[in-house]
Amino acid sequence: MINAIVLINVVRGRVPQVAQTLADMPEVSEVFSVTGDYDLVAVVRVKEYEQMAEVVPARIDRVDGIEQTTTLMAFKVYSRHDLEHIFSLGAEDEMQYRRSRQGQ
Repeated sequence: MINAIVLINVVRGRVPQVAQTLADMPEVSEVFSVTGDYDLVAVVRVKEYEQMAEVVPARIDRVDGIEQTTTLMAFKVYSRHDLEHIFSLGAEDEMQYRRSRQGQ
């Protein structure tokens, strides 16, 4: 999975509309309204690197109300959610096995 963080400046008063338009894109997993130098942060996830070129400059940059974007390509993702998923794999099977053994 290829991940990117897109920092976005939006025309004044258009943040909610732009955020919803971005959130409706299948490649955009989250959109955050933030403080600081940017108005929105979008997390983009695609399967292949070439898809990022289609999503960011061809679709995100063309959303009405977006003034400027800065894209940060991720080298590696560190996430508690991903680790929890990995460690929970097989946990249900193990629980079912234990329950079936207790019934014997």
